[in-house]
Amino acid sequence: MPWYVYVLQFVSGLLLADGVPHFVQGVSGHRFQSPFASPPGVGESSPLVNVLWGFANLAAGFAILWSFQPKGADVVLEWIAVGLGVLAMAIMLALHFGRVRSGGE
Repeated sequence: MPWYVYVLQFVSGLLLADGVPHFVQGVSGHRFQSPFASPPGVGESSPLVNVLWGFANLAAGFAILWSFQPKGADVVLEWIAVGLGVLAMAIMLALHFGRVRSGGE
C-alpha cells in the first residue's frame, strides 16, 4: 500500500471528527466557534455557518474515505490510520474548545 493512502485515511478521520461538533451545534441552533468567526476559532459563528462548515467537513471526510477505503491485506492498519485521525482531531478540539469555553483563550 502506498504511504499516501495512510495519510489520506488519517486526514479523512481528521475531517470526520471536526465535522461532528460543528454540525451538531448548528443543527441544535447554537452558536459555536468556527474558522469564520472573529477572531477565527475563538469567536462564535451562527448555527447556519456551523451546519455548513460541519457538513463540508463530513462530506470531504467521507469522500476521501470512499475513494481510499480500507481494503485488502492492510485493512486493519488502514482503519487504525482513520481512527488515529479521529482521535487526534478529537483531542485537539477538546483542548481548544475547553480553553475557549473556560475563558482561557
